[in-house]
Amino acid sequence: MTATAEVADVLAGIDVIDVDTHLTEPHDLWTSRAPKGFEERVPHVEMIKDDPKWVVDGVILGRASASSVVGPDGTKSFGSEFIGWTIEQAHPAASNIGRTRLDVMDELGIWAQIVYPNVVGFGGQRFSEVKDPELRLMCATIFNDAMAEIQVQSGGRLMPMGMTPWWDIDEAVREVERMHELGLHGVNTNADPQNLGGPDLADRAWDPFWEACASLSLPVNFHIGGSDTQLSWFGSTPWPSLGDDQKLAVGSAMMYVVNARVLGNMIFSGVLERFPTLKIVSVESGIGWIPFFLEALDHQLHETAPNTMDYLSMMPSEYFRRQVYSCFWFENRDLQRVVAQLGDDNVMFETDFPHPTCLYPDSLEQVVDVLSPFTPAQRRKLMSENAARVYNIDLP
Repeated sequence: MTATAEVADVLAGIDVIDVDTHLTEPHDLWTSRAPKGFEERVPHVEMIKDDPKWVVDGVILGRASASSVVGPDGTKSFGSEFIGWTIEQAHPAASNIGRTRLDVMDELGIWAQIVYPNVVGFGGQRFSEVKDPELRLMCATIFNDAMAEIQVQSGGRLMPMGMTPWWDIDEAVREVERMHELGLHGVNTNADPQNLGGPDLADRAWDPFWEACASLSLPVNFHIGGSDTQLSWFGSTPWPSLGDDQKLAVGSAMMYVVNARVLGNMIFSGVLERFPTLKIVSVESGIGWIPFFLEALDHQLHETAPNTMDYLSMMPSEYFRRQVYSCFWFENRDLQRVVAQLGDDNVMFETDFPHPTCLYPDSLEQVVDVLSPFTPAQRRKLMSENAARVYNIDLP
């Protein structure tokens, strides 16, 4: 049986939903939608010393890179070479979230994708570079308007997550409500808003935000590297003497487990206790480490904090099964046991297209062997139905 036939057999009748992909933001994403007079203040690309840079209100955010390892001809680049690419050197599907992206999805056998940003940070943390509060909010709302347009233009097959104005809780609540009106399927936010001087997510001041997300059934997504604190792990983990490729490998591997701190804090803060219908997604973190970490949290609940967390009515692992979701992509060792420990209702599939470590170009071929031991009903959950339930997606 060929690989294609294997995919057809193992995934028969399943509309695959890929819950973590990325957009290389087109250079006119903000300028084409900015109010008159703000075109040079919103994020835009300028050539500085012959190198394209993202600039916002005179502040350089960083290089306008490709954020893709897939070249124009569909060839995947390995190692750190892609870091030097510009948007023109990447496959147009990275930035053209339209027919080009849909054609690639059709070739890969993927029906729908959840989409995350690049230039503003995986959790929108780079909005902190914008000092003018009015402009900062404008940058976030323009981004969400653009994401809603992408969703409509794709016929609902591409579902970008809305970005919260995480620096202002009242504005965050209003924008969550507007995201829902726009038809977006989920919320993306900064894991560490305290880095800009506000309260951290455990503070009860955030309760209106959690209430809004729970009442509107919008899952709150925490993408790895979704704050300045989390992203620093990537740069600080490798030893300085390692080469670029080695640093990329070590930093990337360590980033997968950074969401352990988000998971632990969310549970022990009591947020999941107070909002039992709130849905939390740990994005691009993998799942193999989670059973151990949940066991550790269960142990620590009474070992190091006896009688101080009586506000929790369940064990940490029970909150996970009730309200938390995560995703796998390259993991192929003992996946069946890990899923059994976490619950087959709590795991989803991703490819991370078009980032490093993405499952490309044989995205589904790479997972058919690991999926084979699961029952057909479990395969439908892992590859489609769980995502449809979490993100309120109507399957075709």
